[in-house]
Amino acid sequence: MFVNVRVRFAPSPTGYLHIGGARTCLYNYLFAKSKGGSLILRIEDTDLDRSSRQFELAQRADLEWLGITFDEGPEIGGHVGPYRQSERHKIYEEVALQLIANGHAFYCFCREEVLERKKAAALAQNLNPAYDGTCYGITAEEAQDRMDKGEEAVVRFKTPDNAYTLNDLVRDEVVFPAGMVGDFVLLRSNKMPTYNFCCVVDDIKMKITHVIRGEDHLNNTLRQLMIYDALSATPPQFAHASLLIGKDRQKLSKRHGATSVAQYREEGYLPEALLNYLCLLGWSHPAEKDVFTMSEIIPLFGIERFSKASPIYDMEKLAYINNQHLRLLPIEELASRYGAFTTTHSMFLESSIDWRHRFLNLFKEKAQTFRDFEMYGAQLLSLEIEGGEEVAQILAMPTTKNIAQYLVDVLTPIAATTPFVSEVQVGEWMDAMKNTLGVKGKPLFLGGRLALTAQPHGPDLKILSSLTPTKILLERAKRLLQKLSS
Repeated sequence: MFVNVRVRFAPSPTGYLHIGGARTCLYNYLFAKSKGGSLILRIEDTDLDRSSRQFELAQRADLEWLGITFDEGPEIGGHVGPYRQSERHKIYEEVALQLIANGHAFYCFCREEVLERKKAAALAQNLNPAYDGTCYGITAEEAQDRMDKGEEAVVRFKTPDNAYTLNDLVRDEVVFPAGMVGDFVLLRSNKMPTYNFCCVVDDIKMKITHVIRGEDHLNNTLRQLMIYDALSATPPQFAHASLLIGKDRQKLSKRHGATSVAQYREEGYLPEALLNYLCLLGWSHPAEKDVFTMSEIIPLFGIERFSKASPIYDMEKLAYINNQHLRLLPIEELASRYGAFTTTHSMFLESSIDWRHRFLNLFKEKAQTFRDFEMYGAQLLSLEIEGGEEVAQILAMPTTKNIAQYLVDVLTPIAATTPFVSEVQVGEWMDAMKNTLGVKGKPLFLGGRLALTAQPHGPDLKILSSLTPTKILLERAKRLLQKLSS
């Protein structure tokens, strides 16, 4: 039977978009695309104290940066809106009244402090601390009269006394025994709906067919199944993906590194690389590939390849995947995107297209993020000679001083008029030092590199030197000569 797949991503705008939330959204996006279905963005902003439009806009900006698009949602529109829960209060009140009318819910006037005392007393006697039914007998008319006189009441769901079974697409059969939960609140005294209530109402009204979310929502499912039953509605199919954990096998938190999408954006990761990595955290590629694009994966994506085991979040693996995506970019696109990212690499922004391309081609095999390009750019201008045992050995070579003197002599006349030297010139200098100074092999290459780059190791010396301002090359050679002469 054909099913018009409709899934949703429903973040709460109480903070920045977490990578766990981004993964949930990605899975819903890929599932919708693979089935020719629709992805709905629903903003769950009923927590008025913590929700803000600023966080909503920030989360949506992160999703846009990731390249995840929606078919319906705030500002997008659709036939089942509004798409912010704070704008759907009337809908929730109507459904709550419907549940009261058919006996599945009731007004409860019990004060919170009274309920807490009863709960503590029950626990002290090893009894079930569930709601004791004090307000079951209050009629709708009596309740309305008491509320008209100023008494506050919540709308509480009357929990059925039977077990529930969930056939989860990831967890398989999950049994919830009878008596697991007591009568729970649907509407607070200020008419604000609780999470489980508005979640079910919205999923019904928005015709959601599949709910793909984190395993931490599994406990919510029992209450939601009860509400579906009370409303004579068919629940969607549920798929509870495993939670992300750190290498210490604890739930992912800030101590494991960056946890918000915005942080990865600021650190210079590519959105396609982050999506690639997040996709692998709980889903496996049929061909066991680690690096792929979203367009490649859409026709292959399916919930049947979800893992029940909690995936370990590995920053090193993410860095590797980001490096692979950097390498895949055409040089023109890499230059454009890095240029749009960096605000500190002024030399890159002010240099010719040819210089930019040569710079990126030299470092892209090694760079893991855009921040690495900034670091390599800063190193091009650094005058400090590195320390360490290896540098000490180069400094101890008797030929190093002669190399530094030769380079000072050839660079001094051209430094003021030649912004950059060519790769050919650097090659000619190396040949000349070999022939005129009689230096060859390791002493030549190590001494020449230290004099021109202030480092004992690095990428191709000719290319690196041609990317470095001539004045910097001269100053490095002078400093090395001075160090060896002191």
